[in-house]
Order: sequence, then C-alpha cells, then structure tokens
Amino acid sequence: MSVQTPRVHRAARRRQAVYWLYLLPGVIALTAVIIVPFGLNVFYSLHRWKGGLSPMHWYGFGNYTDLLHDAAFWSSFRNSVWMIVAMVVVPTLIGLILAAVLFDYIGKNVGNRTASFLRATYYLPQIMPVAVAGIVWNWIFNAETGSLNAMLHSIGVAHPPNWLGSPSTALPAVMLVLVWIQIGYPTVIFMSALQRVDPELYEAAELDGAGWFRRFRAITIPQIKPETFVITLTCTIAALKVFAPIYVLTRGGPELSTLVPSYYSFLNFFDKSKVGYGAAVATVLTLVIVVVAAVIQLLQNRSARRDEEGVR
Repeated sequence: MSVQTPRVHRAARRRQAVYWLYLLPGVIALTAVIIVPFGLNVFYSLHRWKGGLSPMHWYGFGNYTDLLHDAAFWSSFRNSVWMIVAMVVVPTLIGLILAAVLFDYIGKNVGNRTASFLRATYYLPQIMPVAVAGIVWNWIFNAETGSLNAMLHSIGVAHPPNWLGSPSTALPAVMLVLVWIQIGYPTVIFMSALQRVDPELYEAAELDGAGWFRRFRAITIPQIKPETFVITLTCTIAALKVFAPIYVLTRGGPELSTLVPSYYSFLNFFDKSKVGYGAAVATVLTLVIVVVAAVIQLLQNRSARRDEEGVR
C-alpha cells in the first residue's frame, strides 16, 4: 500500500499537468491579444509620440491631465450615454416585447416556423457588414436624394432636415441605426430564455385567473432575469466601445455631436498623429468598461443570492 501511494500521487500530478496544458493556448492568446497590447497602450499614453520613427518623449500623466480639460473628450463620453440608450435600453425593451409576442402568440397560434423566420429576420442586421448597412442608411438619410426626405416631400414637408449633416439630428439618426442593428440580439436571447420557463407555471397562473400581463410580470420577467443581465452587460460594453457605425455614418460630426471615445482615440492616433494622447483616451475607456462590467456583474451576483435566499 505504501509503495502504490506515491505512484498514485505521481499519476495524479501528471494528470493535473496535462490539464494545465489545455489552458496554455488560451493563456497565450490572452497574453498576445489583450495583456501585451494593453500594456503597450498604457506605455504609449505616458509619452508624447507622433508614431512611426519619430522620437518618444516622456510626459508622465500629462496626457491624462490634458484629458480633464478637453471638451471633446467629455463630449464623447456624454454621447456614450446616448449610445447606451440606443444599444441597451431601447433594444432590450423592444426585444423583450418582440420575443414575448413571437413565443406566446405567433409561435402558439401561427406556427413555430413563422416565429423562427421572424426571429431570423430581426437578427439579420446583426450579421450584416457595417459597411453595407452604412451605405444603405446613408442613402436613406441623404438630404437631397434620400428616401426618407423624398417621403417627407411627398407628404408636404417643404424643408426636411439634413439628418446626418445637422448637429441637432445627427445623434438621433445614428441612435436609430444602432437600435435597428441591435434589436435582434435581445430578441434571440429572450426567445431562448422563454423556452426554458416551465409552462406549468403559466398554466397554474391562468387557472387562477391571471391575465397575460400579470403572468408576464410575475412569471416571465423573474424567470429570464439571468438573460437580462447578460444582455445588459454585453450590450453596455458594445455601446461604450462602438466605433464602426460612427466611422461609416458621421465620422464623429457634425460639431462633435456624434463623437464617441473609441473614435476620438482613433482620430488622435491616425489623423492628428497624437499617439500618446489617443492611447490615454483608449486607456480611460478601457478602465470605464472594466468598472461598468464589474458593477453589472456585482448586481447580478446580488440578485442571484437574493433569489436563492427567497427559494430557501
């Protein structure tokens, strides 16, 4: 027995070493794709550098101090709040309603195939290339030849707005595009969540005389709370780092009305050749995303603990 025990321990250690080898590709990818680039970004943010072969000059926290007095920087983060509204709040609410209608009404009364087809249709903007979507929406919003202004002309509007060229309408127009792009994601997630809700709960509530809205509020919403947190977390992160729609539609203009931090960082990196300043913007944005994600995760954990205590 004493001879076999060391052999058993050695075999267990070998198995553990093999298990760690499975983590090695992920560790290498994490280091190469996230840790090293972020470390270099922080390093660049502490310097003044025009990029390329130009000399780097140590600036310490000067770039971060300059951000505190940069009106464009603060404007970009104010616009990020509207991005969250357009990519988190509105799509989540509409997606929840659409998922409930597809699952409770269309799926049960019309057919699951029709519900699946509509679900795929709503999700189509998510997989459409941003460049293609940008071309379509630029054509729709074009002030002279766009279909939207042509429709307004047809109903008697003499001077329709320049949707993407006016500071007062550019941000709402971009938000509309973001809602259109994002709406399919929560719809698909919520439909999957509704399929795991025990139908006996609905049947019992219906026997007790509860209407659709009361069943939806008392059963559906509490049951799909985990998926709601997942949607809130992923969509909030996407809203804070949104770049491609802004780049394709407005390039942050006009008059900074649609500027967001990710595009402002890009602007300083490449157009203004202020690599250190752009790196500082990107570093601050990364820290904000980490803090927001941690807060949402903390709220999710607290909610899960309260639900477990309520069950007990």
